[in-house]
Amino acid sequence: MTVALDAAGAEAAGPWIDRAKPTLPSLIDSGHVLDELLGIVNVPMGVWIDEHGLIVRPPEPAFPWRPRKPTDELLAQLPPLLVEQMKEAQNIRIEPEPYLAALRDWVARGADSPYALGPEEVLQRSRPRSAERSRAAASFELGQYLHRQGHPDDAVAWFREAHRLQPENWTYKRQAWSLADPLQGPTEAYDSDFLTEIRALGAENFYAPAKLEDPPATR
Repeated sequence: MTVALDAAGAEAAGPWIDRAKPTLPSLIDSGHVLDELLGIVNVPMGVWIDEHGLIVRPPEPAFPWRPRKPTDELLAQLPPLLVEQMKEAQNIRIEPEPYLAALRDWVARGADSPYALGPEEVLQRSRPRSAERSRAAASFELGQYLHRQGHPDDAVAWFREAHRLQPENWTYKRQAWSLADPLQGPTEAYDSDFLTEIRALGAENFYAPAKLEDPPATR
């Protein structure tokens, strides 16, 4: 199943789901509950849950394919900021093939797959909930509440606090930026924006590589 993280709900995420014509359940998490419960800090991320409801792999980057490079004809039709963002995104490190191979192995072999982690390993790889991360989650929730109640200006201070407390959480940043500007560009509300921050970080560092075990043939 897929879950879209978007405070704007079906209005924002619905058209993307409709265009994909999914054959599996597609949910929308308008409260960013998965951020808080599972430690999601970016998208797309995958979580493996077995038939018994147990997590066998905690959140990690999960790409089903390599995005196609935009054509010159498409770029000519887009706003300049979006063009720059798409060009920068081409430098993001994406490795879907090893992840898909591991996923297929788990589907075929279940608990016998070397990619299905035991409970202790899952706990070790899961993000601990520090006091700062707990306050970040609370701040982000307050920001969402104020925005939903029609007080977007008051929400900004709480979104900024969430960013300060958990700067590695891109879902917090990108959600707040998109509420101020759909293109996540520079605004008076925030000190930074998507393009500025990804360039400062280095696009190749935007996703931490998944910690995949050696494939069965080499074990």
